[in-house]
Amino acid sequence: MPTDLDIDRIHALIEEESAFVERVTAEIGKVIVGQRPMVERMLIGLLCDGHILLEGVPGLAKTLAVTSLARIIDAKYQRIQFTPDLLPADLVGTLIYDQRQGTFTVKRGPIFANIVLADEVNRAPAKVQSAMLEAMQEHQVTIGEDTFHLDDPFIVLATQNPIEQEGTYPLPEAQVDRFMLKVIVGYPSKVEEREILERMTSDDLPTVEKIVSPADIVRARQLVRRIYVDEKIKDYVIEVVFATRYPADHGLTELVDLIEYGASPRATIWLTLAAKAHAFLRHRGYVTPEDVKAIGLDVLRHRVIPTYEAEAEEIAAEDIVRKVFDTIEVP
Repeated sequence: MPTDLDIDRIHALIEEESAFVERVTAEIGKVIVGQRPMVERMLIGLLCDGHILLEGVPGLAKTLAVTSLARIIDAKYQRIQFTPDLLPADLVGTLIYDQRQGTFTVKRGPIFANIVLADEVNRAPAKVQSAMLEAMQEHQVTIGEDTFHLDDPFIVLATQNPIEQEGTYPLPEAQVDRFMLKVIVGYPSKVEEREILERMTSDDLPTVEKIVSPADIVRARQLVRRIYVDEKIKDYVIEVVFATRYPADHGLTELVDLIEYGASPRATIWLTLAAKAHAFLRHRGYVTPEDVKAIGLDVLRHRVIPTYEAEAEEIAAEDIVRKVFDTIEVP
C-alpha cells in the first residue's frame, strides 16, 4: 500500500513528465478547431496502448486529426482505405517468389507502422477483420509460416460512418471489444465552424511540427501505469462494470430487460487505465472518480449490448451506461 509520501512523489513526477501534453494539444490545435474530446481520447489511446474506434459523419476532421497526431509525435503513419474487395495480404503483406533465387521474400504491408488509420473499417470482409484482429490484440502478424512483431508504439485508429449502411459489414463483437474506446465525433459549434472557414479558405494553410518522439510516448506509458488508484476507486470501477451485467443487484431493475450482454472484464481493465491516462492529461499522479466518469462512456458504450426490446424503445447503449453512472454511488 503506497504511503502519502509515495503518492506525493508520483504526483510530482507526473506533474513534471506530463508537461508535453499542453504542447501537443496546442500544436494539433493549429489544424483542428475544437474537437477537444476527440483529441484527448486519441492521446489516451496512445498513453494506454489501446486502439480507438472513431464514429462520425464525413468531414469532421477525423483523418486530419490522426495524420496531424502522427506528425506531432514523428511516428510512422499509414492510412488504409477499407473496401469490400480488400484482402488480408493488402493489410499485412505477402510472400513474393523470386524466380532467380528460387526463394520467397516477404513484402510487408501497411500494417507495419506506429499509427494506422483504418478508414471505414466496417467496409472490409471477415477475413480482413480477422487479420486486423491479430495485429490489434497480439501486436504481431503472420505472413506465410513466419510471425512478425509490430513496432512499439502501435495503435489502430479506425473510423466508421454511422449513416451509410450499404456495402458495410457489422464488426464482430470480439473485434469491437478490442477497441479501448469508441468515440462519437460531433459537429463543431457556429463559432468553431467560422474559425474552420477562416483557416481552411485562406492562402496560408496551417501545418504542425514534431513535438515528441515515439520513445517519449513509450516512456509516458510506463508513468501512466504508476499513477495511484485508491481501493475505493477500484471498487467503484468494479461496481459500474458489474451493474451492466447484473443490473437488478445494483438497484437498476428497469435495465434488466434492456441489457442483452454486459461489459466484459476487458472493460474493467481499460476503464482503470483510461482513468489513469485522463489523470495524466490533468497532470495528476492519482485518479479521482471524475476521471472514471469522464472516460466511462467511451469505454463502455460499445461493450454493453442492448436487447431487441431496448432497440424497439429506442434506448441505446449510451442511455444504459449513463443510467448506470447516475445510479452507482460515487466514493
